[in-house]
Amino acid sequence: MNLKKETLVKKKGIGWNGMRLKDMLEQSEQLFRETKRYWGIEKLELREKDPIRYERIFSSLRGGLVNARETALNISASPIVKEIGELCFALYTPEGDSIVLSTGIIVHVHTMSDAIKYMIRNNYEENPGIRPGDIFSNNNSIIGDVHTADVHTIVPIFWEGELIGWAGGVTHEIDVGAVTPGSMAFGHEDRYGDGLLLSCEKAGENDEFYQSYLKKCADSVRAERYWLLDERTRLAGCHMIRDQVYRVIQEEGIETYKQFIREVIEEGRRSFKERVKEILFPGTYESPRFTDVPWKNDPTVSAKARRDLIMHAPLTLKVSADGELHMSFEGANKWGYHSFNCAPSPMQGALWVQLTQTLIPNDKINDGAYYATSLKLPYGSWCNPDYEKVSTTLSWHFLIPAFSGMIRSLARGYYARGYLEEISASFPMTGNILQGGGVNHFGVESAFTNFEMSSEGTGAMYFKDGEDCTAAMWNPEGDMGEAETWEVLEPLLYLGRSIKPMTSGPGKYCGGAGIETVRMLYRTKQQTLFNGLADGHVFGSAGIFGGYPGNAGYRHSLHGTNMKEIIAKQLPYPTHDGDPENSEVDRLVQARENVFDKIATAGPQLFEEYDIYVSVHRGGPGLGDVLERDPALVEADLNSGKLLPRYAESIYGVVAKQNDEGKWQVDHKRTAEKRKEMRLNRLKKAVPVKEFMKKERERILKRDFIEPVRDMYQSSMELSSEWREKFITFWNLPEDFEM
Repeated sequence: MNLKKETLVKKKGIGWNGMRLKDMLEQSEQLFRETKRYWGIEKLELREKDPIRYERIFSSLRGGLVNARETALNISASPIVKEIGELCFALYTPEGDSIVLSTGIIVHVHTMSDAIKYMIRNNYEENPGIRPGDIFSNNNSIIGDVHTADVHTIVPIFWEGELIGWAGGVTHEIDVGAVTPGSMAFGHEDRYGDGLLLSCEKAGENDEFYQSYLKKCADSVRAERYWLLDERTRLAGCHMIRDQVYRVIQEEGIETYKQFIREVIEEGRRSFKERVKEILFPGTYESPRFTDVPWKNDPTVSAKARRDLIMHAPLTLKVSADGELHMSFEGANKWGYHSFNCAPSPMQGALWVQLTQTLIPNDKINDGAYYATSLKLPYGSWCNPDYEKVSTTLSWHFLIPAFSGMIRSLARGYYARGYLEEISASFPMTGNILQGGGVNHFGVESAFTNFEMSSEGTGAMYFKDGEDCTAAMWNPEGDMGEAETWEVLEPLLYLGRSIKPMTSGPGKYCGGAGIETVRMLYRTKQQTLFNGLADGHVFGSAGIFGGYPGNAGYRHSLHGTNMKEIIAKQLPYPTHDGDPENSEVDRLVQARENVFDKIATAGPQLFEEYDIYVSVHRGGPGLGDVLERDPALVEADLNSGKLLPRYAESIYGVVAKQNDEGKWQVDHKRTAEKRKEMRLNRLKKAVPVKEFMKKERERILKRDFIEPVRDMYQSSMELSSEWREKFITFWNLPEDFEM
């Protein structure tokens, strides 16, 4: 009899009414499969019966989350958090579904959901146990995260012995203790170089971190002070959220709270579907994207990584008539021995961050939208590897161009419905990343990651130009940060920060411009620096409706310079690179070695004091025919320096000359003549689609491509018979065709 009693006690769970969390999760998923509604909910009874009370609960919870984020942001020591706002918080159900979230970097709302569900499915309830006051840490993207630098703090919330939810917070760390310094190391071949890995580790109890956990983190990373302070920042935010949940329960009652958290997710699902039906036109939209990894001749990367690769992201978006979104990357090529692989969790996170900036830009966002979408990620590809030891420290390198196709697809859907004000030409690649480390200007071994990359140019809109150096795909609150703040963290001085000419994607409306900075190593003997997360040979995001892409990148570094002499003699020094064909850096500085090439993603390089590092960022893609751009806008671009004079005529057909004051003025008569001439030349060069397709088919049959392109398509064919059949059918190729 006693044995039976003990067995019953063991089976009792910490979930509602004594259920095990695993059983609650399975029941939730089964009900959704059977009904296509969250927890099978038919009527939103609380919302319909007492809508004011319902909205008050939501506002109270969301206010608590926003307050937690703002408090955490202001007490953080990390410039990535404090300057850029690279953090967010969210509240989850016992099963790990997000209920409500703060502002911030929304990409992590579903990644933390994946992490919580991992713990549930892998019986954390039994071992190591989940108790009031426990703390869990995670940065494993295979489990649920984007990449190693994004560290989760997850805290269970109990009420009278039951688990009623979870609070989660995430920040991006300055250094992760990888094989090379910085937060997003690359150049190594697999996970073993990624740095400190936390796989939903139990990191503390009784609301305090284990000293052993903090010691392990401090011993594993270079910028230990920032890591340890961020741990406490996230934990403080999670505890503020928990306290707010307790206040709501005390005011409304536990049963009302339980009813609310399920209804609000189902409301989120329904609202998302209604929004899709209202604003998008049903159909199938396709927008493939590519990016390059030019490492065949890069001796600084691992031997296995020394290949020239192109990433293939053949995005297909299906909008159903009932308001669901189904996205597929069927045809993506294979994962590789580099740090740019993804797992399903970061792909889901990228979908989230894009949805919150497009279809659902409101405050009532939760996992309801997730239940109205699907994301197909072929197993074995770069976005769903069949090898768990792949490196994912810089998964954004493939994520960003991959999801630019989603925005272009949505733009076409908006256009079909007539919502022209919603249309954007998408976003650019987020680069350059300046990161690295060594003995810094304080004489301490350290590392850094500069986040001014969060202020790229945005894509052109349907009715106006994009915004200059304003945001990143992953952070709509983008801020480049104060130069002086970065100089405290980094042993590099800013010689200048300015708008980069020719970064705006041309079009009837141009993309926003990117920036460039010129940095000089100072008060340090040597640093390891990277050029990274940047497209150099491939445009990561094309324009739309005839618009052109923004700029690709280049690498420009000077080693062994005469900057010490220039400073001592107070001679002019470069504040920008400007026109790469007439570089101010090269004009004013002499150097032992001048690196100037298209290798915009390069392995770790050694720099010494007074060496120069040029950081080139991206402008957004354009929208519409360049010959339809208002000549007055071209004139303004010339006078602001965003457009180099030699391109006004060749791109826009605008003839302009400088007046006595040095200002550019358009010659409207000659411009009209030039544009007429350019349109006639277009017609002369144009070929019928049939003829174009015939020539391209012949090229395919001859395999007339560079090796990385052949390898990319062959890999896609081998991984996906579905995509192979589609490719062969489209080009009318022999059934046995191989690249």
